[in-house]
Amino acid sequence: MAAAAAAAGLPFGPEREAEPAKEARVVGSELVDTYTVYIVRITDGSHEWTVKHRYSDFHDLHEKLVAERKIDKNLLPPKKIIGKNSRSLVEKREKDLEVYLQTLLAAFPDVAPRVLAHFLHFHFYEVNGITAALAEELFERGEQLLVAGEVFAIGPLQLYAVTEQLQQGKPTCASGDAKTDLGHILDFTCRLKYLKVSGTEGPFGTSNIQEQLLPFDLAIFKSLCQVEISRCDAKHIRGLVASKPTLATMSVRFSATSMKEVLAPEASELDEWEPEGTALEGPVAAVIPTWQALTTLDLSHNSISEIDDSAKLIPKIEFLDLSHNGVQVVDNLQHLSNLVHVDLSYNKLSSLEGVHTKLGNIKTLNLAGNLLQNLRGLHKLYSLVNLDLSDNRIEQMEEVRSIGSLPCLEHVALLNNPLSIIPDYRTKVLAQFGDRASEVCLDHIATSGKELDTVEVLKAIQKAKEVKFHLNNLERKISEDSWPAPASCVRPSSPLSTRGPASTSLPQPILSNQGTLGDE
Repeated sequence: MAAAAAAAGLPFGPEREAEPAKEARVVGSELVDTYTVYIVRITDGSHEWTVKHRYSDFHDLHEKLVAERKIDKNLLPPKKIIGKNSRSLVEKREKDLEVYLQTLLAAFPDVAPRVLAHFLHFHFYEVNGITAALAEELFERGEQLLVAGEVFAIGPLQLYAVTEQLQQGKPTCASGDAKTDLGHILDFTCRLKYLKVSGTEGPFGTSNIQEQLLPFDLAIFKSLCQVEISRCDAKHIRGLVASKPTLATMSVRFSATSMKEVLAPEASELDEWEPEGTALEGPVAAVIPTWQALTTLDLSHNSISEIDDSAKLIPKIEFLDLSHNGVQVVDNLQHLSNLVHVDLSYNKLSSLEGVHTKLGNIKTLNLAGNLLQNLRGLHKLYSLVNLDLSDNRIEQMEEVRSIGSLPCLEHVALLNNPLSIIPDYRTKVLAQFGDRASEVCLDHIATSGKELDTVEVLKAIQKAKEVKFHLNNLERKISEDSWPAPASCVRPSSPLSTRGPASTSLPQPILSNQGTLGDE
């Protein structure tokens, strides 16, 4: 039950029920080399974790607590020199050490002494311990990090702890140590520009805590220009929209099931809404502010199935990465007039019909790893410079003609398509670009002089075919014009009333790619 509650993520502050006191149980031991290690399980509400210590660690802890906190020096079970690893002694020690730890936790119910907190790994797993450790770290080097402009990496569990601490409304320095004051964290987060939040898969450390499912609030960050979020549940992230005025680059990976979860979480509760600045024709339920500074958005490696209407909230976006998702249709990108780079690789796109109406000014387009069999829809992307179509299902060389006339296209990738195993694949593809073949880099390899010579031969052959086709058409027209006109009047009784096969002396109909002409 505790593991399930932790996995589901606890609600913020006041909504959460009061939790029972922390507990520490010695649940076993193991022999390592010549000494015994005792396994301690700590329970803090729905969170549990284990630590391992040998008896000498307990002894060192006790010595420090006796000196610093004046606890009873006889509280710890005494040392044993002879038979210290015997099963009977170890089992008795397990019970005695458990009593010792429980007594200490009862003596310090609110904030454990620093030495005890570290002994029980509170700085890794417990709210007060985590925030105290983070505050002390930022007290020591926060200013240095801000001046250097470095990316600050933090875990979801740390952000969860800070969020919980703020919601509890307790003093910002409950331990009495000025270095651990929560104010150091708040001062740092107000000025930080570059943030990275990375969760972990599965339980965190030795605990049952599913870190990626923990809720946390990013509203404490007031000056973010760049944020990277990975392996967190986007539905449990609050306050990210508070960075709309300043955030220029955002990456959210392995975290979201829709764009709306990231860009417009408030829209999930609205039937109708419009982005701020839209000319409204009638009443709407809400107006949502846009991400006015955002130019780069990476939503790759998520479970996004559509480009939803939240795209209207990023009007200044220039670089958009939606690779490694489940997108089936290119939609809602017509609102992004500044868009120049789009990565839609490794999705489920099977058609590009009308894509030029969504990606008018695009310069780089990555469509690798989709389900494309034809390239209709790309022929009007006149600004396109770089195009990756590798790992698709393109079979016919004729499909390349759709992009062969694009005036700015310089880099094309078609590897791992069925057509890439056609003999002389490279030169046949390059020939589709006509006089621009020398300007095109195919599959990341520059066109060689030998290939250009072959392309010229192919172009000459193609030109000859076109001339022959023209002559055939001309001959057909002459043949049609030379056919005798039908008789103006034929008597029914005349033997000519029934027309027989065409005379062998008459010109024969000419076959074309349209079938047999003149055969009516």
